[in-house]
Amino acid sequence: DLIDMRAALHADHALSAGRKDELYALMQKLETGDPLRNESEFIELFDRGRSTSLHLFEHVHGDSRDRGQAMIDLIKTYEQAGLFLAPGELPDYLPVMLEFASTQTPQIARAFLGEMAHLLNAIFNALQQRKSPYASVLGALLELAGEHARAVKVEPDEAIDAAWEEPPVFDGCSSKGQGKAGQAQPITFVRNEASGLKASGAAHNGVSP
Repeated sequence: DLIDMRAALHADHALSAGRKDELYALMQKLETGDPLRNESEFIELFDRGRSTSLHLFEHVHGDSRDRGQAMIDLIKTYEQAGLFLAPGELPDYLPVMLEFASTQTPQIARAFLGEMAHLLNAIFNALQQRKSPYASVLGALLELAGEHARAVKVEPDEAIDAAWEEPPVFDGCSSKGQGKAGQAQPITFVRNEASGLKASGAAHNGVSP
């Protein structure tokens, strides 16, 4: 809980005093704020924003097959260290990755964080752009990795409704002569010469067509 987190932060000597003050301020906000509002803000920030997503491989691979293979490799790394995920847990979720890092030696944990420093920095910038106090958490991770936060360009997130919008199924295709729903549809009559010949031959033989 926040009491334990404050105690751990107070005992820490790896973070700068300024970063600690930012983290204390975030804890104070979470402690005094309305729990439902805090939860809503967290979901809006991290679950509905691609640039602030805590699924790190999404920043690199998007939804491609490469992300799936990268997650399989990461799961193997976890299992070799004795960390087994519960069903439904994704290995590239930042809290899961930090849980793994916490089980390692300081040297390994720092190197592990260093490998993802560029992703942490990108999220840090996106959070700063939104003036979110959660940026202090990403800033702290960068410090623990032995890195310095640096400014990077943050692409604006696409509106989630637009991102998930599916194209109309029956919207027509003008390149194939088909108009959209509600529009006049052109009809072309093509004479079937073969049918005509067959009918004539059948009548000649006394057979009804």
